[in-house]
Amino acid sequence: MTSPNALAQSRRLLTKVPEVTLYFWIIKVLCTTVGETAADFLNVNLNFGLTGTSLVTGVLLAVALVFQFRANRYVPALYWLTVALVSVFGTLVTDNFTDQVGLPLEASTLIFGVLLAATFAAWYAKERTLSIHSIVTGRREAFYWLAILFTFALGTATGDLMAEVMGLGYLVTGAIVASLIAVAAVAWRLGLDAVLSFWFIYVLTRPLGASIGDYLSQPSSEGGLGLGATVTSLIFTVAILAVVVYLSVTKADTITVVPADETPKRGGLWQTAVVVGLVLVVAGAGYFWRTSALQADPSAGGQVAAQSSALGDLSTFRTITQDTLTLLTAGDQSGATSRVDDLETEWDNAQARLRPKNKAAWTDVDGRIDTVLRELRATAPNADTEKSALTALLTALG
Repeated sequence: MTSPNALAQSRRLLTKVPEVTLYFWIIKVLCTTVGETAADFLNVNLNFGLTGTSLVTGVLLAVALVFQFRANRYVPALYWLTVALVSVFGTLVTDNFTDQVGLPLEASTLIFGVLLAATFAAWYAKERTLSIHSIVTGRREAFYWLAILFTFALGTATGDLMAEVMGLGYLVTGAIVASLIAVAAVAWRLGLDAVLSFWFIYVLTRPLGASIGDYLSQPSSEGGLGLGATVTSLIFTVAILAVVVYLSVTKADTITVVPADETPKRGGLWQTAVVVGLVLVVAGAGYFWRTSALQADPSAGGQVAAQSSALGDLSTFRTITQDTLTLLTAGDQSGATSRVDDLETEWDNAQARLRPKNKAAWTDVDGRIDTVLRELRATAPNADTEKSALTALLTALG
């Protein structure tokens, strides 16, 4: 008869996650960037729309998770494929809250922060550890992937809040996030709890990866390198494949010995309370200072706004939209597609200025612009639906 201890031991798996090395963080950032651009590619270029992209990605993620849970050890290709899909899906969760539900990014940030905290609390209450070195049971792995999902959703909401609503832009946001990661790494070296340091940095790598991707893909006129989303995605995908192949062959990040359950180090809880409290105070103060500055200076982030509508002067966007429609009517599809890029750039630059004026009006116009971009960039564009989307946008713009 099998003893209870033997039965329990048989249910334990080899560690299902990689060792945290430099390779881990490199692939994590790469997956984050690819996740961002892949979501845009499916949504806009393939014309799936936000809902369609969410459904497709959700199904692919569910399939990947089934194989991941069925595996009894860490498989680099399977694990990082799952992370990449979680990155895409987590991004889409936040985008759906923002674009479909109309939830402000401030609310999304708070909601996902609370959900992540609740996941950690439940995980710790059940397992008495949050260390990724202890992912050796099915329940711990379930907690792990749920936490990963919320880190991506929270990172998306936080990064977009800083870059768009607060008007900092992705390059400045990336610099701030990189600095925070560096501070956390130094603090870990000086004695900050390892588990706390890991999860803190894990959340921050999401906006860092998005900022890097945005900088590489943006045109040079907007301060980027002008590589474009397709080229950027290809470069990062090739880099991911190269590192994953290397790890699969060398086993450089494989944990060969299943560790015993780690005893929580003294001071971990109070360190967590101090760090979370400090982050909330600094982030809250920075948010109110920045938003107050934007409201006091109507020209911040773009042109001076005349109060001719709920969002102010929208003549720049009307001009670009009309130019695009004129080119399309003349049969110049490539010219129209090129001109609509200016619409996306100008709208993104003005978001920090326009959105606080009237969030409902901004959400309506933003959704119509997304439709225009999706129609104009479709792999098989339809002139009638393109013109219809542009006409609807012109109406919305007054």
